[in-house]
Amino acid sequence: MTGPAILEVFDAGLMHVVALSMAVSLGATLVAAIIGLPLGTALALYRVPGRSALILLVNALLGLPPVVAGVLLYVLLSRSGPLGGLGLLFTPGAMVLAQSLLALPIVIAITHRAMAVIWLRYGEDFLVLGLRRHQTLHHLLTIGRAEILTATLAGFGRCISEVGAILIVGGNIAGHTRTMTTAITLETSEGHLANALALGLVLILISLAVSGTAFMLSDRPAGP
Repeated sequence: MTGPAILEVFDAGLMHVVALSMAVSLGATLVAAIIGLPLGTALALYRVPGRSALILLVNALLGLPPVVAGVLLYVLLSRSGPLGGLGLLFTPGAMVLAQSLLALPIVIAITHRAMAVIWLRYGEDFLVLGLRRHQTLHHLLTIGRAEILTATLAGFGRCISEVGAILIVGGNIAGHTRTMTTAITLETSEGHLANALALGLVLILISLAVSGTAFMLSDRPAGP
C-alpha cells in the first residue's frame, strides 16, 4: 500500500470514522456489560423454573446473524414501528442498540460459565457465613474480575467488528453513521481497495489489541 493511498484515507475523514466506531462500540459494550454481567451471574446463582431454557437460549443467540438483528431493529425503529417515535433510525443510537443486541449473549454466556465455577468453589462458604445469594453478587464479581473483563472485552470485539446490523439501522451516512466496517464495505464496492485496506489495517490493529488483552486476562488466575 502506497503512502499517498493512506494519506487519502486520512483526508477523507479517517479519524472521524475511527472515533465514531470506537464511541459506538464502547457504548454498546457498556450497555451489554451493565445488563449482561448481572444476568449471567444470576443464572449461575439461582435455580429458577426455566433456567435451563434461558441458558440454552443465551447460547443459541451467540450465533444470531447480524443482518437478522438489524432487520428486527429496523422494524422496531422505523416510523411505523413501535419505537419509531424515538427517531433513532439512521443514528449512532440505533447502531449502539444493534451492537448491544449482538454483544449481550456473549457477555451473559461467558459470565454465567465463569460465575458457575466460582459459585461452586465459594458459594457454600458464603452461605455458611449467613449471606443470601443476592448479597454475594459483589463478592463474586470481585473474585471473577478477570473473567468479567474477558467477557466485556469479548463483547467489545463483537461490536467493533460488526457490519451487517449497523449498516441496516445506521445507513452508512458519511460524517454521521459511517464506521470502519461500513466504510470498508463501501470502499471495496467502489473499487478503492487501497483505502479499504488502510481502514482494514486500523481495524485489525484494534481487534488484535482487544483479543490480546482478553487472552492475557483469561490466563490470569482469579482470586478473592
